[in-house]
Amino acid sequence: MNQTAAELYSLIQEDIQKIPYNEFLLTPDEQNNLRSQKVDHIFRQRTADTDPVSQKRILAEYYSWGPLEDLIDDESITEIIINGPGSIWLEKQGRLQPHGDFFFSDLSYRNFIERLCQHAQVHITKEHPSADGNFKNFRLSLIGEDLTHCDVHLSLRRHPKNPWNFEKLNAKGWCSSSSVDFFKSLIENRKNFLVIGPTGAGKTSVLNSFLKLLPENERAVVLEDTSEIVLPNSASMKLLTRDDPHGILPNIDQNHLVKKALRLRPDRIIMGEIRGAEAKDFLMAMATGHAGSFGTLHAQDAGQALIRLEMLIQMGAPQWSLTAIRRLIQLSIDYIIVTGKLPSGERTFKGAYRLCSLEEHGFLLEPEEL
Repeated sequence: MNQTAAELYSLIQEDIQKIPYNEFLLTPDEQNNLRSQKVDHIFRQRTADTDPVSQKRILAEYYSWGPLEDLIDDESITEIIINGPGSIWLEKQGRLQPHGDFFFSDLSYRNFIERLCQHAQVHITKEHPSADGNFKNFRLSLIGEDLTHCDVHLSLRRHPKNPWNFEKLNAKGWCSSSSVDFFKSLIENRKNFLVIGPTGAGKTSVLNSFLKLLPENERAVVLEDTSEIVLPNSASMKLLTRDDPHGILPNIDQNHLVKKALRLRPDRIIMGEIRGAEAKDFLMAMATGHAGSFGTLHAQDAGQALIRLEMLIQMGAPQWSLTAIRRLIQLSIDYIIVTGKLPSGERTFKGAYRLCSLEEHGFLLEPEEL
């Protein structure tokens, strides 16, 4: 069907290109209205004997989201990746697979990107060839041609409408009932911890599940780059970073947000992802009065997470010795929760590790028996 629709699209485009753009003695608005009427006439004429499905598909190519039209509303699709007009991939049940549809031309793909940018209020330029934002129920990441050296690349990761909780994760076999009891004890005993794992391991889903365990009268201040975490109650609030690619407004990073959060009477500070110099201030807050705080960190295992944390703290405090950095980590982190992703695409809980002590050779980690 899409091949037939693509052929029809090419014929319609050829007819449209033959329309004179400037009509004698007409105002610009009148010219555009007349052109629009002629385009509609061409479309009706070319698709008169075409099935409704193909007609709808061609219209989507001109006026909406083209081959993504059906994917956007499909809740079973967790991510859409576009590497160019003919290369569309989607993630279902943790597995990446090619989409059977495509954009009909480079022109319609460029128009789609333009419509998307307008809807999401993001822009890419030569000076700033990448952008992040939100589109409908997705987190959007856009990479321009100056970085890809071919087509604009796009990633859309879906925000779940019904965030996970540990009962759902247990029912899916992600963790055992004893693990759920352990997670509840971390919240009740106000332990500080990190949720770690590689990309796509479900760290944000686990973070949302922990937040659902918070009491109604506890105030959490959530810090994020893009809004993915669901607030646990009406007493809580969220702070988001700001990155202005045009340089008109000052940028606000997570380090700045941590300092602001300390003045907002938080019971707990929650960081969507620790990724830079903010690690120092976040851990200092954990160690000096904000027990029960937690966040996520990209790492494959608990040992790697601690090494990465040392590096990130050093970005915020390059004058500190390694001993001082490790001492801060020991004072602030109680547990590390490890998430993973199996070759089948299934996400899994790989274990919890208690930070026991700091020895001469490094940290001593002890796995929890769950």
